[in-house]
Amino acid sequence: MIKQIKVKDFATFGADAQILNNLKSVNYFYGANGSGKTTVSRVINDASRFPSCSLTWENNIALDRRVFNREFIDDNFRQEMRGVFTLGEGQIDSLKKIEEANAELVLLQVAIINYANTLDGEVGTTGSGKRGELARLETRYNDTFWVQKTKYYPLLREVFEGSVGSKDRFKEKILSESTNNISQLVTQADLESKYVQVYSETLSLVEAIPSPETNTILSYETTPVLSKKVIGAEDVDIASMIRKLNCVDWVREGKTLHEANNGVCPFCQRETNENFKKSLETYFNDEYINDIKAISELQSNYETEANRLVTIINGILALNSKFVDNGVLARERVILENLIETNKQKLHQKKKEASQVIELTSLTNVLEMIVTCVSEANKKIAENNKIVNNLNAERATLANQAWRFITEEIRTHIEQYQADKNNLYVAITAITKKMTDKMKERDEKVRDIAVLERQVTSIVPTRDAMNRLLSTFGFTGFKLIACSDNKGYQIVREDGTLAVDTLSEGEKSFVVFLYFYHLLKGSQTSSGVTANRIVVIDDPVCSLDNEVAFIVGSLVRELINEARTDTSNIKQVFVFTHNIYFHKDVTRASNRQRQDRLRHETFWIIKKRNGISLVEGHDNNPIKSSYELLWGEIKSEQRSKATIANTMRRIIDNYFKMLGGFTDEDIYKYFEGDEKIICKSLCAWINEGSHSALDEDYHSLLDDEAIARHLDVFKKVFEKTGHEEHYKMMTKE
Repeated sequence: MIKQIKVKDFATFGADAQILNNLKSVNYFYGANGSGKTTVSRVINDASRFPSCSLTWENNIALDRRVFNREFIDDNFRQEMRGVFTLGEGQIDSLKKIEEANAELVLLQVAIINYANTLDGEVGTTGSGKRGELARLETRYNDTFWVQKTKYYPLLREVFEGSVGSKDRFKEKILSESTNNISQLVTQADLESKYVQVYSETLSLVEAIPSPETNTILSYETTPVLSKKVIGAEDVDIASMIRKLNCVDWVREGKTLHEANNGVCPFCQRETNENFKKSLETYFNDEYINDIKAISELQSNYETEANRLVTIINGILALNSKFVDNGVLARERVILENLIETNKQKLHQKKKEASQVIELTSLTNVLEMIVTCVSEANKKIAENNKIVNNLNAERATLANQAWRFITEEIRTHIEQYQADKNNLYVAITAITKKMTDKMKERDEKVRDIAVLERQVTSIVPTRDAMNRLLSTFGFTGFKLIACSDNKGYQIVREDGTLAVDTLSEGEKSFVVFLYFYHLLKGSQTSSGVTANRIVVIDDPVCSLDNEVAFIVGSLVRELINEARTDTSNIKQVFVFTHNIYFHKDVTRASNRQRQDRLRHETFWIIKKRNGISLVEGHDNNPIKSSYELLWGEIKSEQRSKATIANTMRRIIDNYFKMLGGFTDEDIYKYFEGDEKIICKSLCAWINEGSHSALDEDYHSLLDDEAIARHLDVFKKVFEKTGHEEHYKMMTKE
């Protein structure tokens, strides 16, 4: 059964789709000629011909459709009409087998529907069934994995290029990387640092920083003269005194002053003899002089080398290189300068007091720190230059490491997703196989039924049934006979001549409708007779007189009654008409209360607005008699100024004049002044066609607006003539 019809961008239907929901087993459509009824019937017949239109089937099972419209008449009214095969009554065994096979076919269909519902949920539900569960799983993990993109995209923008266009693509990338990526797993800090390197706008080759040479200054720390007590010769007469007093440096200083004072002692101011001078010179011999010279040279060299080192370090700091830890280097430079200054003072003291043993503070640790700092900088420079020289490869490596890091961070979610998805795939695969097997069984059963039907079907029962109906309803001037090949019918007169070309339009329409009616009980082939089907009837009473229209209405009501049962192969009926008499005839039901809609039926109005077809559903039967509609306008809050006066005229004309026998004067006499003028306007002018208002029918969707004074006089006409109760009944006051 069809549950929904969508019509869009076809014929007079526009871009705004018209959706017909919650269709039942019987569906009535009313609309004027040209409103779009036939368009809807064509969509029902074959929606695949119209890309913007669609049908939604109950349980996704499409049924055979039989459509009676002008095209059906043109296609089937011909010199030789195709035969309608129906089941015979004589072969009881074959009929029983067909009945049993059809019952088995129903069970197979039910099984297929159940499997389909398990896979996709029942028709009309969204996102249910195993496939719906799978879709929800995909959506849920799309969002879960997308969190990684949101989290790391600002930090690793270029890494995500080509993978962040949609959540689906990002998820697929995550799953692929989690399986195939074997790159080194690094920390987030390493990734961010590497990202800054390989995507830096200032990325370029950088020269290595020369490492300071430190061996020379460090070698000075072990110069032997530093640990040597520098004194004079021991075999000189003054040596014992100098040793006893430990005043070699004092004596050496005094010797210098003695020589500068021309042999006069700088301490006692007495002139010394030649022996004393000779003793001093002998005491401070060549060894002593060489040691003093070595101390002086050491002091000078140390200061030179120290200044060179400090200058080199200052040069490195002046580079302000991003690869150098300038904070560490500056700190170590201060330490180095302090230590050098300390050692300079020690060397100065050694030079002044050569007999003292000194030990320079070692620069080893601070120089190692400085060399290490430069070495680390050069490693970074080397890495930078490697990146520059192999930029594409480095970026690829970074991307692989980034994806490895991201997937490892959500490894638990990935494994859970894969496990859940695999379970659903296993279930869906198993159910699909079972459904496929049942569909194969169904197709085999359909073929079996076709074989059985071909054994017991015939076109003769349909011929006889149609001739009986023609005779019953007074069509005795022609009848149907079987063709010589027993595959079709011909319409002939009593004398045997072909009657196709001499039938009236009404006779032609009636014959074809009878043919269609019996075709619903059978098939134009020897199989498919018992298949379930949907019936579409589009304006069947055109060109028919009232008596024949009544007959057609009776046959349509019979089809409608069949569609209401569970045993008939007619599962759904659509009736389209512009004839209100026919509409009221086929919608007549003994259990209907006024206009109430029954549970098995729907009502629709098809109309045009600005040249565009619109479809409106109604909770009850919207079709009423014209007299009821006229009163409907009176009661409506949206009365039309253009028509309300004419509406009142037509009610007065029909009720008082046509049915009540009132004359205009019989009504005028109750009014005076302005009210009498208004009353005359309501009585004197009779709208063309108003005399047939009780016989005509109109649909109830009319717009109107009140004219207060006319409505007041209109009401008084009923009150003053003694027909107030009728007014109250019709207006429900």
